[in-house]
Formats: sequence, C-alpha cells, structure tokens
Amino acid sequence: MEQAILERAQAGEEQAFRALVEPYRRELQVHCYRLTGSLADAEDLLQETLLAAWRGLAGFQQRSSLRSWLYRIATNQCLNALRAAGRRVPASPVPPFQPPEPTRRSEITWLQPYPDALLEGIADTAPGPEARYQATEAVELAFVAGLQRMPPRQAATLVLRDVLGYPAEEAAAMLGTSPVAVKGTLQRARAALDRSRDESGGAGHRPPSEDERAVARRFADAYVAADIDGVIALLTDDAWLSMPPAPHEYRGHAAIQSFLRASFGFRGDRRIQFVPVRANTQPALAGYIGQPGGTARPGGLFVLGLNGARIRAVTRFHVDELYPRFGLPKSLPPSAG
Repeated sequence: MEQAILERAQAGEEQAFRALVEPYRRELQVHCYRLTGSLADAEDLLQETLLAAWRGLAGFQQRSSLRSWLYRIATNQCLNALRAAGRRVPASPVPPFQPPEPTRRSEITWLQPYPDALLEGIADTAPGPEARYQATEAVELAFVAGLQRMPPRQAATLVLRDVLGYPAEEAAAMLGTSPVAVKGTLQRARAALDRSRDESGGAGHRPPSEDERAVARRFADAYVAADIDGVIALLTDDAWLSMPPAPHEYRGHAAIQSFLRASFGFRGDRRIQFVPVRANTQPALAGYIGQPGGTARPGGLFVLGLNGARIRAVTRFHVDELYPRFGLPKSLPPSAG
C-alpha cells in the first residue's frame, strides 16, 4: 500500500480509494459468501463493506494492515446483517411432481453456488501460520454449508482463525471480544464443522482435473439419457442429493434412485442439455430443458462433490437468476439431435 494513495483517499479522492481497495474486492466477497452462504447476499454485503470503509477511512490509523481493517468491517457487516434480519430464506419451490419422501429436510435452503471465475484474480496472500484449511477447500459446498449450520459468530471465528489464519488476538479485536472467548468459540466451531461434514459426506479425495471432467461428462451423459442405473453407478454408497432452495435431501442409492425415477418420469420427452462450468472449485453442469426442436431454458445448476472417481454429493441448485454470474446464456437454441 502506497502511503500517498492512502493519504489521497483519506482526503476524499474517490479514484485513490478505488485503487486502495480494489486488490481486496474479490477476497472480501468470498469472505461474505462463506459467512452467508449466498452469492446474492455476498454481493450486497461487499458493497456495504466498501461504503463503510469509505466513510470510515479518515479514522483509519494504520494500527493494523489495510487488509485486516477491511476484513474487520466485512465480518461485522455480515454479522450485523444476519443479526438484524436473520437469514434471507427463499420460498421453497412447489415441486411440479410428487417427490418421494426425503431422507431429511434441510434447513440450509438459502445456500447458493459460487462461480469459480470470481475466485480468479484474488491476491495470492498466504494465510497465517495458524490456518488449518486450504483456500480451495474452504469454499467447497460441504465447508460453506457446515458454516451455515453454526451460529454466525462461531462461523466468523472459524473463518478468521482457521481459513485466514489470523492470530487469536487479532481475531478477537475484529470481533470485539477477548482471545480467551475466541479460543472457546473456535473449539465449539471446529467440533460443529466436523460433525456437519461427517454427516453430509465430508471432504472427499479430489481427483486430478482431467478425472473430474471425465466423471462430470459421464454423469451428464447418463442424466441426459435418463439412465438411472448409469447415474447411480457413479455415486458413492452414501451419496447425498439435495436441491436448494427446496429442502428435500436424499441419501443413498435407493433414495436417490426413487427420486430420479419420479423426476425423469416428469421430464417426459423434453430434452436436457448441459454446459460444463465450475462452482465452489468443483465440477458443475448448467442444465437447460426444452421440447425437441425448441429453445432450452435454465433447468438447474448441478455441482458435483467428488470422492476419487465417484460422486459423494449432487447439489442441484434452482438458481436460474444466477446463470449470468457464471457467464451462461439465458437460453440455448434448439439442439440438432
């Protein structure tokens, strides 16, 4: 950070302020996403963070780094938003067919995918020595969903300490508490995250990128062909299928097979096409559905959590409005097949 740019920004020069905060914009948005689980909320909270930073920059006395100061603002913007309004829980969609009884009903219906393209360009700032998680692991769906299942201050403490690697004293200052309180909160957060990830399939062994793409292609081929056995053969025995913002979740071959039978039956002669993308550092498929010879419209974005050469989690997001964030078109022309 150049002192001259800081001084110009503190004097009210907007261009200098933009130059000052731009290197941190994307990582701050990811931080807000981890704490809220929602791309839409993260975008809003990033803007609130930058506005608060602009208003408070004159009082920045450089007792910490600019990056730490911005993280403090972003963390508290997220906590204040969650405390003031609670979670922004979307309305549960009404299924167009009668789904089978789910294995469980998830309370984390606000979870949204995060485009890998928005992870590019983040400054290569190594986490502190006390970090326990790699940056890629800490944006995977299982990790982010686990954060959503704990109280927000627990989640914030875990992210500041175990993802970003801030020392206990600095994390305590960001959260307005004591290092002793941070230690106790962190212990509870770690235990809660371990339970959540174990229950939902946890973090599996990630295969090389080429193998990831091959598994995604096989899944797409089987799904397009309505080949239930082909889909099931790609899954681990305890795989989960979930569909935010719908609460229905299905675990294991029998439960998922039952759901696919109902879903493929409803599809009828409509055709589905997939466009490969990436979300949360994982392989993903953007679905488009349409009548034969007709325009195909968004039909769900599938994120695949892999364990080696098999799929341990299929998360089908009903997020048509987020397709543009992934650089995806709003429709596909009629297919030739």
